[in-house]
Amino acid sequence: MNIDIKNEYPFTDHHLDLDGLNYHYLDEGSGDPVVMVHGNPSWSFYYRNLVLALRDRYRCIVPDHIGCGLSDKPDDDRYDYTLSRRVDDLERLLDHLDIRENITLVLHDWGGMIGMAFAVRHPERIRRLVILNTAAFHLPKEKPFPLALKTCRDTWVGTLLVRGFNAFSLAASFVGCKRNPMPAELRRAYRSPYDSWQNRIATLRFVQDIPLTPGDRNYDLVSNVAKGLDGFKNLPMLICWGELDFVFDLHFLNEWQRRFPAAEVHRFHDCGHYILEDARDEIVPLIAAFLDRTPTEGACIP
Repeated sequence: MNIDIKNEYPFTDHHLDLDGLNYHYLDEGSGDPVVMVHGNPSWSFYYRNLVLALRDRYRCIVPDHIGCGLSDKPDDDRYDYTLSRRVDDLERLLDHLDIRENITLVLHDWGGMIGMAFAVRHPERIRRLVILNTAAFHLPKEKPFPLALKTCRDTWVGTLLVRGFNAFSLAASFVGCKRNPMPAELRRAYRSPYDSWQNRIATLRFVQDIPLTPGDRNYDLVSNVAKGLDGFKNLPMLICWGELDFVFDLHFLNEWQRRFPAAEVHRFHDCGHYILEDARDEIVPLIAAFLDRTPTEGACIP
């Protein structure tokens, strides 16, 4: 990696043993916990600027999912690359750290489904929600499933492109930012954990794990999470949304707003999927201010 990772990612590494697998996470600062959950094909690096802005007054917990970032990247015979296992991993980490109350969740991409599935399991632990181009419900009826994702999910060509040529991570690093396209070194930093066929297993498995119809693995779990979202309507929620995201587009934003009409919403018409990167100078202060003015004491328990 040509980028100076210690300058961009100046954190202490922590590791949890998950049945013989190394689960990497950040644990920075002290105070009320802010748990940041990344998606695919990013990693904890996505949240680096937010951690730096918050760790002087909050405890920032940022895991790398198994197969992602600095965590182990095992074969299928050693790890079940499914949504339910992702939620189990997050639960084990937070239990290991004894983080059981006043949690703020910051969620992006697959992190929304993983984080909200955890929240539905443990609603009493959650106090605030920050939503960044993600979902915690099924594909909206008005939204066609993108052809690029269908190719990756359902064809051998997609497997070859994702695992052989790193096409998913490569494309995301180019199209994920619209207002502020990533410079070459930053794109390499995002892609650096996914540097071989073996190390791209999670990138593919995440796409293959998208449930679209009844009978698909995890379809019922997503249905249950969507049904449980009503229990969080009284919590403070901040939504920051890049409108040029070709997957999590305005159909998804509209669904969040329908379910959470009281949420504070900031729309960025010229930004893409990696919204925390694309509009960093605006969104990091927005999140910090949101947390500072919505104390967890007295928050309404779902």
